[in-house]
Amino acid sequence: MFVVEATRFTAGGQARARAHARKARQVVAAVNKIDLVRSHADLIPFLDRLSKSYPFHAVVPLSAKTGRNIPEFLRVLREALPEGPSAYPEDQITDRDERFFAAELLREKLFEQLDQELPYRCDVVIDSFKEEGRLRRIEATILVERDSQKAIVLGTGGERLKRMATAARKDMEKLFGGKVYLGTWIKVRKSWTDDARVLKQLGYE
Repeated sequence: MFVVEATRFTAGGQARARAHARKARQVVAAVNKIDLVRSHADLIPFLDRLSKSYPFHAVVPLSAKTGRNIPEFLRVLREALPEGPSAYPEDQITDRDERFFAAELLREKLFEQLDQELPYRCDVVIDSFKEEGRLRRIEATILVERDSQKAIVLGTGGERLKRMATAARKDMEKLFGGKVYLGTWIKVRKSWTDDARVLKQLGYE
């Protein structure tokens, strides 16, 4: 899948499309943000130019924001995908472990409760995940880069962190089907996004 913004396809974009195509048998071009195009008269010549730039399997104009033409786009993708054996058993709903979902649920509460106050560089690391019978004992660290960000996540008297941790723990207990002890900590680590070891822990590398 090659994504391009409607009416914007530069020489650099053409080079990326060719590089993309070398890695795939068929390439579907998704022309996004058509909701921002004022007139179809502007869109049609652009789609024609894009189609001639490379032999795409299909060129589909769509809007990820409004959902326009998404069903057609998915149909085209299914058509282009080669058939093969199932990678996982039918009753397996995910290839991720509980450790991953514990981090995701705590991260979700950060987004929900901090909203616009959420520090730009903020993430969750699961330091320890132990099963003791039906109890899961989880230790998690929320990483930020500055003391001011730590104060935002902590809240007055630590109340904000406590609310987020409690909400995340309850969701974990529903998902895992058992009791959860969740210990949460906030650590200030400058430039943690440049630390290869931290990024590996977070699954970014």
